[in-house]
Amino acid sequence: MEFVNLTRSPGISSNCYWLRVGGKNIILDAGSDPRVDGLAATPDLRVLPPGCVDAIIITHAHQDHIGSLPFLTRRESRCPVFMTEATANITSIMLHNSVNVMTRQREELGLMEYPLYTHRGVDLCAQAWVRCPLRKRLNILGEPSSDDDDVTFEFFNAGHILGSVGVLIKYKGRSFFYTGDVNFESQTLMTGAEFPEEGVDYLLMEATRGDSPVATGFSRANEEERFSRAVSGVIAKGGTVTIPVFALGKTQELLAMLWKMRLRGEIGNIPLYIGGLSVKITTIYDAMAELSPRRHPELQLLQEMAPYVLSGREISGTMPRKKSIYALSSGMMTENTLSNIFCRRILSDENQNLFFVGYSDPESPAALIRKASPGDEILLNKDLPPVTLRCRVEEFSFSAHSSRDTLRNYATLLKPSKILLVHGDKPALEWFQLAIYKELENTQVIVPDTGRKIDLE
Repeated sequence: MEFVNLTRSPGISSNCYWLRVGGKNIILDAGSDPRVDGLAATPDLRVLPPGCVDAIIITHAHQDHIGSLPFLTRRESRCPVFMTEATANITSIMLHNSVNVMTRQREELGLMEYPLYTHRGVDLCAQAWVRCPLRKRLNILGEPSSDDDDVTFEFFNAGHILGSVGVLIKYKGRSFFYTGDVNFESQTLMTGAEFPEEGVDYLLMEATRGDSPVATGFSRANEEERFSRAVSGVIAKGGTVTIPVFALGKTQELLAMLWKMRLRGEIGNIPLYIGGLSVKITTIYDAMAELSPRRHPELQLLQEMAPYVLSGREISGTMPRKKSIYALSSGMMTENTLSNIFCRRILSDENQNLFFVGYSDPESPAALIRKASPGDEILLNKDLPPVTLRCRVEEFSFSAHSSRDTLRNYATLLKPSKILLVHGDKPALEWFQLAIYKELENTQVIVPDTGRKIDLE
């Protein structure tokens, strides 16, 4: 087995990895970097010979794992793309939305290389998608494996978002496991990961939270209770809560938390606003409620919560209403998104409440606010004047990624001969390197540089 990291830069980037096994070339994920624009957001494919790929495997539908898929499949036009049914349904929505975003950016920012693919390109790409179930060994043609198959793969529930998986690839008695993005702890909606606990020789593991220690005594149940008290306290006083969220994953978890609060009588039937992309994805969550690993399979989020939909056109004239919740994407408050535009109206108002519930890239507008103090000037959009921070800011930890200790414990349970660390900033990667080295003296821990071939054998 040989491994090459095709991710162009470290951190939460354009996740894409090349595994050469048994003479076959398998690509794991095909993401785009949310922090940069243009071709620089795509994986670095210079070391990958065109037309050599035998199969592409997608672990889940977040943009940093699928955003370059049509770009890659145009280059590798004859290979199948394997994913779960839920991931396929969400990927179609996400990629078509990406075309709209890139088309708008071409006009607004003058990025003439955009769009990197078209709506027709997404539809053509989708023709190669093969929907695969959990816990069934398949060959790289997507057929049930037999004794004659050299290379096989199997999906395991990753607990991150709807449809997310880790993938176990086997070849002649050797095994390679890629975690993708994983959460071993059950969330409000999604159940925790169920991964293999033995028989893994080589482990490709995410390291997102390596630089984020868990506070003593922290539990998700306690954090939900703290969040509930904060939200219900604001609503009881006639206030407004604004929550930047990712359209995929975090929105649906938040809706489930608010549903539980409503059942307990902590908030009434108050107005709730979300974006159009969030509605499309939540429709998939509802349609697959009883067909996927999740808690509360009876819960239909859109029917129970009946959110109002705010479009990109409406957001420019929308003012915060009292006793209302605005759960708007993006979670990082990227420029020109609903949350970024809306927060220009609330940031300087000391009567407003801004609650963060997930990850923020260190350079994002959301991270700038989280690090700021009252009275600081916040640059939400480089083309507009900064805004003074006066509103109340609260932070809550509802990460869809496993804690660093949980991931370290998983690695030490497996005791693989090699561990490849990806999907983390430098401090996160360094923490895992040291922590695993202390626990597993006979395991080689590698942070793979882009384009460097690593012989796993």
